[in-house]
Amino acid sequence: MTRSKRILIVSSEFPPQPGGIGNHAYNLARALKESNFEVTVLVDARSNSGKIERDFDSGLPFAVKRIAVSRVRFIMYIKRLLYFNTLKKGQDYILASGKFSLWLVGFGNVFGKTPCLAVIHGTEVNFKSPLLKWSVARALKRFDGVVAVSNYTKHLVDPLKLKQVKVIPNGYDAQIWTPKSNEAAPLLEGRPKLITVGRLSPRKGQTRVIGHLPRLVKVFPEVHYHCVGIDTEKDACLELAQCLGVQDHLHIHGEVSQDALIKHVAQSDIMVMLSTASPTGDVEGFGIAILEANALGIPAIGARGSGVEDAIQDGLSGLLIDGTDADALADAVATIMNHKTEFKKQALLWAEQHQWRHIIRQYIAVLEGMG
Repeated sequence: MTRSKRILIVSSEFPPQPGGIGNHAYNLARALKESNFEVTVLVDARSNSGKIERDFDSGLPFAVKRIAVSRVRFIMYIKRLLYFNTLKKGQDYILASGKFSLWLVGFGNVFGKTPCLAVIHGTEVNFKSPLLKWSVARALKRFDGVVAVSNYTKHLVDPLKLKQVKVIPNGYDAQIWTPKSNEAAPLLEGRPKLITVGRLSPRKGQTRVIGHLPRLVKVFPEVHYHCVGIDTEKDACLELAQCLGVQDHLHIHGEVSQDALIKHVAQSDIMVMLSTASPTGDVEGFGIAILEANALGIPAIGARGSGVEDAIQDGLSGLLIDGTDADALADAVATIMNHKTEFKKQALLWAEQHQWRHIIRQYIAVLEGMG
């Protein structure tokens, strides 16, 4: 009997803490395990006690090695390198995802012969700092292959002329994001109900939507915009809404449980992500929340010029617009609301194509091509 292939996944994020890179690494690890790979994950802990991570890891079908939180960050850097040098032995493949992982694997595997694959999401290859940009580029050149989660992300590294770059879109967890009968009382007010899921930031584009609310209110007097996610920029968003006189059309929910998140999305009409880049280069490389909404039959509106372009099948699962154009947003909302049945049908079909059972086949083909 042929033995299972062994793969070490080094990620900068991992559940139970939030983060798109962690979500991707978790689903990738699980899908590889279900495809008969022996999987080990190396990642930092984030809680000081580590208990929340230990409880989460105890139920996983693969091994996870966490680097404990230390007040002295340099100690964590050393531990990462030591654990990596130990765990990489006997692996058939090594996969790196996220900023520190690219550096750790790219520079820490100097004398290694194990095929190494980098997964790039967007921000980590779009730094404005010349030193950070140079260091990431040097690290990427040491990999045997690179997977970009969108054509937009691939475009960011085209000048590097890397050995091989394959675009593989993000997938979503179909076991969690599936349409269910919703007997609970409506959580969201408004007609139509727009929603954005993610940390309040330029990357997710909430302030762009708030800036367009005056125009939306003229067309849809009962429109309501719901923001769900880490709300560190809540005060700034509320202040903008008040200045524009649309505070009664905005609701910032903050972080919610997974069950509550699904209910919030399922009760909305349209997912909106008018992404833009931050001054430091933070960008949306794909937009997994869009696929998750699609899986519930919720179409999306996204901004061109970001990774969101790959997450929306324009004219079918949703619409792509100029994120700076309030009239374009109002027109897109009207188009979807006037054709909700067809957009819902196409959103469900688009999401199905991004289930991990399909996506993982592309990753396995890339890995086997490097071996």
